Amino acid sequence: MGTQEMRKRSTGRSRGVFIVLVALILSAAVIGMLVIRDVRKETDVTARTTKVGLIIPGAKDDANYSQSHYDSLKSLEEDLNLKILCKESVAQDEGCAEAIEELVEKEGCRVVIAASFGYGAYVREMADRYPEVCFIQPTGTETAANLATCMGRMYQARYLAGIVAGMSTKTGEIGYAAAFPIPEVIRQINAFTLGVRSVAPDAEVHVIYINSWGDDEAAAEACGKLLAQNPGTDILTMHTDSLMPDRIAAENGIRSIGFNRDNAALFPDSYLTACVWNWEDYYRQAILSCLQGKFYGRHDWIGMEEGMVAVSALTKNCAPGTGTAVEEAKARFENRSFDVFYGPVTDNAGQLRVPEGESMSDDEMLNRFDWYVEGVTLEE
Repeated sequence: MGTQEMRKRSTGRSRGVFIVLVALILSAAVIGMLVIRDVRKETDVTARTTKVGLIIPGAKDDANYSQSHYDSLKSLEEDLNLKILCKESVAQDEGCAEAIEELVEKEGCRVVIAASFGYGAYVREMADRYPEVCFIQPTGTETAANLATCMGRMYQARYLAGIVAGMSTKTGEIGYAAAFPIPEVIRQINAFTLGVRSVAPDAEVHVIYINSWGDDEAAAEACGKLLAQNPGTDILTMHTDSLMPDRIAAENGIRSIGFNRDNAALFPDSYLTACVWNWEDYYRQAILSCLQGKFYGRHDWIGMEEGMVAVSALTKNCAPGTGTAVEEAKARFENRSFDVFYGPVTDNAGQLRVPEGESMSDDEMLNRFDWYVEGVTLEE
């Protein structure tokens, strides 16, 4: 046999061995991947689809508070293998308990989120009834073994929005349409006013209560009354789930500061910014803790540095220099060298409420805020 033919056979055998080795390696890789997949099926808490029930006071596409919750959960649906079952426009009465019962017993939801302060009593009752279900109530305060509540420190974002308003007002007259006189709302009114007066010391914030979270007609009537009583008002803001204050501001040629979601695209010529909610990270953590068997009832009050609350991007309608002022104040929150209700703080009757060098406690701010800071005027 010639040398050339022997080389060909040797080369052929080498190639054959190489091909066999590659095949063995690939087979081992495939088997390894299958083993990993099998292990994941048994250990990954998201391997099975989890049904999550969401109860909201408005429509899931309201461009406001309710949509902020719905969109946040939908953004997690694929990643956490969730199925979101939404009950819209649920009143803050026995209808909440009925919605929970249907989500748990008929739909088989393992997690139920009731996204309104007004649902509190019904959520607490149903948490006792269904101890195997994880209940989450944003803006709630009560807890149980299987009920967690949370609140974002929205008052920090309100302070920043107040800076925006204070730098943008030319008259020093700012209107504030609010839902109900509860600690959550009063806290934010006061924070906004302190932000305003940090850059416009003589400005006044005129507050009118709507006595509704989402009634457009009531919001329109209240805003109309506020503007009639204070014709110099050149900025309007709100703590309501209605967009009517933004619309009325646009119709009257004045500026507005929104709430819950950034709706600058809807009001391009009048919008300044918005105080917005970002629920994604909180929901991710809470749902995963439920699936991992680590869920327990607690109340979290989450600050700006953790991303739950923020001010949206400032628009072209803001005064020059506003962005710098907002970023400087925001940095003070983030490094914890300052918070809104550090003293001295005086109320609108001239009484010193928080002395210099002191600060309001979380309990006072969360549950017992029933007075207004200097610069707030209540309108009837």
